[in-house]
Amino acid sequence: MCHKANVQLSNKAPVVLAHEAAPVYGAPSRGQKYSLKPGQRVLVRPGDRVPCDGRILVGTSDLDESPVNGESIPRSRAPGDDIFAGTVNLDAALEVEVTRGADDNTIARVIRLVEEAQAAKAPIARFIDRFAYYYMPAVVLLALLMAIVPPLVSTMAWSESIYRALALLLIACPCALVISTPAAIAAGLSAGARRGLLIKGGAVLEQLGKLRLVALDKTGTLTAGTPRVTDVESWIAEEDDNSVLRLAAAIERDSSHPIAMAIVEHARQSGLNLPTVTGSRALAGRGVSGRVEGRELSLITPRHLHEQVILDESLSARIVALEEAGKSLALLVEGERLLGLIAVRDEPREDALEGLAALSRLGVQAVMLSGDNARTVAATGGRLGIEAYGELMPEDKAAYVRDWQAAGRGPIGKVGDGINDAPALAAADVGIAMGGGTDVALETADAALLKNRVTGIAELIDLSRATLRNVKTNVVLALGLKAIFLVTTALGITGMWIAVMADTGATVLVTLNAMRLLGYRFSPNTALTGLSQGKTTS
Repeated sequence: MCHKANVQLSNKAPVVLAHEAAPVYGAPSRGQKYSLKPGQRVLVRPGDRVPCDGRILVGTSDLDESPVNGESIPRSRAPGDDIFAGTVNLDAALEVEVTRGADDNTIARVIRLVEEAQAAKAPIARFIDRFAYYYMPAVVLLALLMAIVPPLVSTMAWSESIYRALALLLIACPCALVISTPAAIAAGLSAGARRGLLIKGGAVLEQLGKLRLVALDKTGTLTAGTPRVTDVESWIAEEDDNSVLRLAAAIERDSSHPIAMAIVEHARQSGLNLPTVTGSRALAGRGVSGRVEGRELSLITPRHLHEQVILDESLSARIVALEEAGKSLALLVEGERLLGLIAVRDEPREDALEGLAALSRLGVQAVMLSGDNARTVAATGGRLGIEAYGELMPEDKAAYVRDWQAAGRGPIGKVGDGINDAPALAAADVGIAMGGGTDVALETADAALLKNRVTGIAELIDLSRATLRNVKTNVVLALGLKAIFLVTTALGITGMWIAVMADTGATVLVTLNAMRLLGYRFSPNTALTGLSQGKTTS
């Protein structure tokens, strides 16, 4: 890839401006002349998307890494830290040394993993197609024998044997058998679409019911994807919890940082009037400060708290306990005094526990695969009661899926919403995207939950199983009726008109049975197919 760039002189190497660099992915735009190569330096200003995989040489800033690893809270990066293409610089200018070229950066590797996984998927052979391949020649041969053999070995007239052969051909016509599967599949797909479950074809619908393990992303899938305030604590007698929240929200009011936005929103929901702040400034990699009501206040991270405040053991233990619970902390400081703290965390969706319980009742194991930090993932997994793995890159998630497939843990489903989930979505037997996810995830996945409900995963699986049961019922009806009337026709008990009625009747019967799926309704509290409970209204 090439790009046009302004170049600034440096004592070691030219520095390329990130916003004028080549796009992280996609075709280069007209007029671009350069491509980033290992060893070059890039100036990444606040708000810029990082155009390369690289290492920070100068500067400290928070980076939004959610496009790559799904972490809901931005991470602070300092000189010597590695950063990834596709992430967004939030606070301060960074000088970055390119460590990988455009063909080998994080986004390029994600694209390659998706293409490889999709190419490796084998088409599903349909049972009905295989059956019909042998069924029709056998029926034609049987009809020929019926027409020729009886007159030669008995006194049966040729007209009678030919009549019976024609009736046998008519009754053996596989119309009902052939329509039994597509009718049920079409009804199942329609029932899913009416409930916000987008399924890309009958093969996917069939495979969904066979899932035995589902790997779910954390941020944006099991959780809302945006942090919320969970704790507000005042640590001095002069300030109460609302006062701490009010002062912190005033300092953060003009910030676009996710934690800042969560604090301001919580203050507004609490009905607090925010005072005016003056002299507001960002503390690169540490927090933000400003003057509120004549007081010089700072909101800083626990990592830098020791630079201003000496804590006693009880307060230090409290901070550690909150961080071990997977919460990110903003500490309100005045001079050398710690006034209090605000804790935020990306909380589980309202229906997360209900959806996971429904999966369990269906006999499907749920596992969390996340790029978020291990402490937060473990805390969220503990709250939801599922096995959890954190700090995973996109290729790591895909590797887990392939390892489980190789270990014979059954067909594997993967649920996610981001670019970082795309390789695993493609590698899984069935990839399921949240409807509010990225275009890449929706394009890669085999199914999508348009209503962003965790319970929709269990609903997909249950709908698939209901459809497969309907298909089996239709096949039994079609073959059973044909078997009965083949025998009676061969013996001369039933004639041509009965054969016509039986063939048409069987076709109508399997079609009506398939249409019952249009009334499918799922109950997450029982995780049983709505049809099996007599629930046939949508």
